Amino acid sequence: MSDGSTLHARLTAAPPLSDPAGAEARLADIAGALPKSLLAGPMRALLLGLADHSPFLWHLVSRDPERIVRLAERAPEAASAAIIADQRAAGRPEPGVALDLEAVGRRLRHNRAEHALLVALADIGGLWPLATVTRSLSDFADASVSAAIDAMLRQAEDLGRFRPADSEVSQEGSGLVVLGLGKLGAHELNYSSDIDLVIFFDPEVAPLKEGLEPIPFFSRLAQGVAKLLQERSAEGYVHRVDYRLRPDPGSTPTAMTLNSAYTYYETLGQNWERAAFIKARPIAGDIPAGERFLAELRPFIWRKYFDFASIADVHAMKRQIHAVRGHDTIAVAGHDIKLGRGGIREIEFFVQTQQLVFGGRRPALRGRRTIEMLASLTDEGWIDADARDALTAAYDFLRTVEHRLQMVRDEQTQRLPAETAELESFARFAGFAGLPAFEAALLQHARAVQARYALLFEAEPDLSAEMGDLVFSGAGDDPATLRTLQQLGFREAERAVETVRGWHFGRRPAVRSPRAREVLTELVPALMQALGGTPDPDAALDALDRAFGRMPAAVELLTILRSHERLRLLFADLLGTAPRLADTVAFSPHVLDAVIDPGFVAPTTDAGQLAEQYRGLVGTPANHEDFLDRSRDAARQMRFVTGARLLSGILPPSGAGQAFAGIAAAAVTTSLEAVSRTFTAEHGTVPGGCIVVLGLGRLGSRQLTAESDLDLVVLYDFDPENRTSTGPKALDAGVAYNRLTQRLVAALTAPTRRGGLYEVDLRLRPGGGQGMIATQFRSFRTYLREEAELWELMALTRARVISGDAGLAVAVSDAIRTVLCAPRTPKVVHRAVRAMRDLVAREKGDGGDLDLKLAPGGLLDLDFLAQAIVLGRAGQHPELVGLDAPALFAAAAGHGWLSDPAARQLAEAYRLFDDVHHWQRLMVEGEPAEASPVALARLAAASGLPDARALTAQIATERGQVRAIFERILS
Repeated sequence: MSDGSTLHARLTAAPPLSDPAGAEARLADIAGALPKSLLAGPMRALLLGLADHSPFLWHLVSRDPERIVRLAERAPEAASAAIIADQRAAGRPEPGVALDLEAVGRRLRHNRAEHALLVALADIGGLWPLATVTRSLSDFADASVSAAIDAMLRQAEDLGRFRPADSEVSQEGSGLVVLGLGKLGAHELNYSSDIDLVIFFDPEVAPLKEGLEPIPFFSRLAQGVAKLLQERSAEGYVHRVDYRLRPDPGSTPTAMTLNSAYTYYETLGQNWERAAFIKARPIAGDIPAGERFLAELRPFIWRKYFDFASIADVHAMKRQIHAVRGHDTIAVAGHDIKLGRGGIREIEFFVQTQQLVFGGRRPALRGRRTIEMLASLTDEGWIDADARDALTAAYDFLRTVEHRLQMVRDEQTQRLPAETAELESFARFAGFAGLPAFEAALLQHARAVQARYALLFEAEPDLSAEMGDLVFSGAGDDPATLRTLQQLGFREAERAVETVRGWHFGRRPAVRSPRAREVLTELVPALMQALGGTPDPDAALDALDRAFGRMPAAVELLTILRSHERLRLLFADLLGTAPRLADTVAFSPHVLDAVIDPGFVAPTTDAGQLAEQYRGLVGTPANHEDFLDRSRDAARQMRFVTGARLLSGILPPSGAGQAFAGIAAAAVTTSLEAVSRTFTAEHGTVPGGCIVVLGLGRLGSRQLTAESDLDLVVLYDFDPENRTSTGPKALDAGVAYNRLTQRLVAALTAPTRRGGLYEVDLRLRPGGGQGMIATQFRSFRTYLREEAELWELMALTRARVISGDAGLAVAVSDAIRTVLCAPRTPKVVHRAVRAMRDLVAREKGDGGDLDLKLAPGGLLDLDFLAQAIVLGRAGQHPELVGLDAPALFAAAAGHGWLSDPAARQLAEAYRLFDDVHHWQRLMVEGEPAEASPVALARLAAASGLPDARALTAQIATERGQVRAIFERILS
């Protein structure tokens, strides 16, 4: 308690000097303006300490020496009360005097300078304990905010926008609620702190001009308050204002209605926001309305039952700071006394976590002030007296050091100097005889804090980032987090922080549930580190954000990723390089199970084994709808595993093509069996009837990509003497097989709740897109012999039966082989193939340099060359039928139809283009020409080339050579 005597008379301390001569010279410059009583004894020592250590405080003294005289000759408590009272009145002009915002700002800044110097004198001079210092700073901030609110309301009244019932503008009854959070709310404000404010309003109460929209009005008012308090002049500023602790600050106005705020906290409020509201206090506006709002919010902050889930969530936030147990060495130089190991934040977390867990049942633990709550935790039996005393002493020491750091230049910093000479000087400013004594005290307190904090959370796993801080809770950007993200490879670190913060605010459907956000909080550091290992972390993070926007829920995925580092790394790689596979994981997280199965590294491309796997995954469906869902899940998982094997280098592109084709054949076969069972139950069987499905295009040649459609032709046959089915709803054979085909196509293409299976193209059947969708075998055979055009025969060079009756499959294969081996003149074939290629070029064009299929010299040219060899030469050389393109080029060279160099050139180009085409389909969303630089880099690496430029150059060279050979052969 104060004895009422002057500040000068009560001084008991002053900091040791680092540069006595320099301090004496500075004091001599103003000595003439000071009474002799202030130039001797403790006051002189204190003034020398300010001159030596604090450019900010010495500026306040030397700019206005009369200020130090006024403050020294009064009791500091009385001086503080007078300054605070004048600050509170600054926003209310005298009756009849017009509001002058510039004059209000000057008065507020003048008072802040006066108060800042007073608090520093009382603190450094040993007059006030920490609690009195922080209380005075908080009371002054309250007064500043209140004055700014008064000024803004008065301005609004003068403009006719605010119409109070009384003639005098009053904050009470204004509908405005201003809450102070953080250290301001707890009356624990530090010396150069921002002030954390949230502004709410009640539109039903606010006396606004009729028709005036309240949200823009109160948001502009809040912005006006911030501008008035933050505006700088030669006298400095008043306070930095931070509104980012309001609900989801990235997507909400500066001022929100009370109802909107309450709904947010009730549905989306996070544990860190509960912790923030422990300290919340109405400081301006309608104080009673603010108290009522906090009372209504009490169930959100203080849960009825012991909330042990909160301790894990709050600790997850702390682990993001990378200040965890097991780190015995604390470097003093450059140490962050707030966020670093053993720092202020650990004490606050220690207290607030236990308040959140136990405060719902123990009202004594609901206080705002840290030291008082340490005592209450002891009284309630949650911690012992030793822990209370050690943490209390550490808090007092660290907060005092924090104030000294901020008094040097009036900066909001908690980081100690890194340079030895500067650190030595600061140690003296903090009251120590030298650096060794300061280091010993700091280490003693920091280790005491660290030990108590570790005991509270000793059972928790460590998912913190190895590279440094990764803090995404709260609303501000942590500078250390931005540095860590930059080290991890994020080019746009601020945007990355805002993206992750948006997840915590529930901006994406997948992470709106409390459980999802709790798991996310714990996972985020490890997840960001995994994303940092991808070629483009920003793109990978964007892909994950889009996935969260599409997913209805993400708890399963997040839980899997939290448990398996290998899966985190794979998922991050998929996000960065194979967005289609990442989408699959987002839709069905369980597909990741296959990656940790030992069989993942032992792939098969055998169609029979793939069909067996597919049937095993489909199992025994309960009904047709269940079959459709299971078939989609089975195909999704197997295609994902194949893509992941391709991405991981376990399968080459050609092997992946065979696997994708095997999966598709299995899907067609099981679908045909399923629809045949239900169809037969309704319509019976056709006597002597049978059906097969031909695969053409890449499916037929076993080169299917991750995103290929299925080119199918359905053929059937039956006994011509009896063409009616045997079931209760008898059908003609032709009608029956066409309806069965319709059901097959629907089973393959219909979207269900489990997504899609395949797109199907039936246009390669006889007659193209006209007529029946299934063709009788005898008609097919006649069509091939008498009507088929060359382009249809070209397509048949890659046809094979993938499903259906074995006997009919042999007959169909023989018929195709017969027509392909019919005698033809090579030159006639060449002219027809060239004409077909020109027609495709005219009708479809190409997608540019990265279009490996349609661009001149690309895969279409190579396929047409191969097909020309078969159709022109198989009459004399039937062994050509069924060979792939590179084998056909080799055979052509062996027979002298191509030179050896040309055959090698075509084969090498085909393998390169086909491999890159597989990678494109896996890694590039949209058109190939729109491939990102990262995707191009991965394509280059997969192709054994150093970079994207080398890849595009190689493709261009190969395409030019292929086109030259194409022109020479088919001209």
